[in-house]
Amino acid sequence: MDVTLKEQVFEQSSSSGSNAPVAETEEERRLEVATQWQLMWWKFRKHRLAMFSTGILFTYYFVAIFAEFFAPWTRTQYIAEYVYVPPQPIHFFDDGKFDPYVKGLTFERDPRSFKKIWTIDQKSKIEIGLFVKGSEYKIGLHWLPIPYINNLFFTTDRHLIGAKDPTQPMYLMGADKSGRDIFSRLVYSTRISLSVGLVGVALSLTLGISLGGLSGLFGGWIDNIIQRLIEVVMSVPDLPIMLAIAAAVPLDWPIERVYFIITIIIALRSWTGLARVVRGKFLSLREDDFILASRLDGASQGRLIFRHMLPSFYSHIIASLTLALPHMILAETALSFLGLGLRPPAVSWGVMLQDTQKVAVIALYPWLLWPAAAVILVVLAFNFLGDGLRDAADPY
Repeated sequence: MDVTLKEQVFEQSSSSGSNAPVAETEEERRLEVATQWQLMWWKFRKHRLAMFSTGILFTYYFVAIFAEFFAPWTRTQYIAEYVYVPPQPIHFFDDGKFDPYVKGLTFERDPRSFKKIWTIDQKSKIEIGLFVKGSEYKIGLHWLPIPYINNLFFTTDRHLIGAKDPTQPMYLMGADKSGRDIFSRLVYSTRISLSVGLVGVALSLTLGISLGGLSGLFGGWIDNIIQRLIEVVMSVPDLPIMLAIAAAVPLDWPIERVYFIITIIIALRSWTGLARVVRGKFLSLREDDFILASRLDGASQGRLIFRHMLPSFYSHIIASLTLALPHMILAETALSFLGLGLRPPAVSWGVMLQDTQKVAVIALYPWLLWPAAAVILVVLAFNFLGDGLRDAADPY
């Protein structure tokens, strides 16, 4: 009996031992022939939190592009009688059948303060449907200030969700002081708040890499000029400049022009840190053997920068990029909240949060803080995404 057990153990160990080197060899061969981007993707998808954050951000940007379709109302539509209506929770089943609806609301006047006190009307039922008819809108990229792209749209009146009877108001996240739907305005504000971050980061990244690369690669008087420029920009205080610009911007300027000015200001204030990091990396890399070999091989300055030097610290650039995006979003939100950024009728998270500057308003109408929840979720998603990208950018 013992001999039989020993033979079985020997056979299992020998069979597992013979297969292990083969599997290890196949894995090593797979890694050896893989490109750097494949290695980065294989490592990134193992980061569960980063993958989940990527899905959240993709959803946000998809909703921002097609905001008119996802929003039941337009951003300016209002009903004066439904001021500060509380959120109406969705009921998915009615008498055991799947039939989404919300309860209606009625109000009474407080005899002392004359404020409206909203109560649920148990007899009223507002049915909810998908792809319901509503106000007409243009769907596409017509909202981008780019020539010839305004023609890339079509007109429709279908909305993803809404009341089957358009005469019955539905407020999934409540209403603001003017009777406007917070959910619809939150969808529209996602477009401006997230696009400010993308445009600002693109400008900041271009300035930081270009000027920092030139400073570190050439040195000498070019380095001195760029470094003095960085010191001047960093020495300028933020708040006084923002106050001066907010006072100088005419009130009759269109939203697009104010949006452009805010984006430029935020970008011009945030490129200096990346430029100094790129300069330090270039100073240490330009004397390395592979850079000298590329110079002797006749490589141009552009090829040295973008083909050999920048890829060596992709991880830091990606980390800076993912940290800069939430910084841009928070900067726009803070400036608009203080009245120094975008102004009504523009709709952004900061503009929506202007109504919450008083503690009494927050205590009475806490649903006005929905934009703050959106900001927190996006910032956390960008941070988790940056953590995963930073690890994946250095697969070795």
